[in-house]
Amino acid sequence: MTELLGDDPEPADRRPAGPLFVPVRPGPWGDAVRVFRTPLGSRTAVGFTSVRRLTATLGGEQAWIRLAEPALRSLVAPLGVTRVTVDPQLSAPAPAPVVPVTPAPMTAALRVG
Repeated sequence: MTELLGDDPEPADRRPAGPLFVPVRPGPWGDAVRVFRTPLGSRTAVGFTSVRRLTATLGGEQAWIRLAEPALRSLVAPLGVTRVTVDPQLSAPAPAPVVPVTPAPMTAALRVG
């Protein structure tokens, strides 16, 4: 029987091995990392372990770059973002723009007299 000495078969800190596929958007000085919100409203950077997972969640038109998780954290830290979410499985579509309703003109008759 083999005994594990000091080795945890399930480490508590499960970081992805290798670079992540990180969604970006075009900016005036090049690509910028996209920052998302968790269901509770916290800001988070997002990385995917494969292009397939990225496109399944964000669509085939989503631009991306490869970054290691520490590099991603360094990029978003100045923005106050401390959370990195890897392989998010659920996403909601962007809300449709709300078209303002124009009120009907008032045509009340005035009584004189």
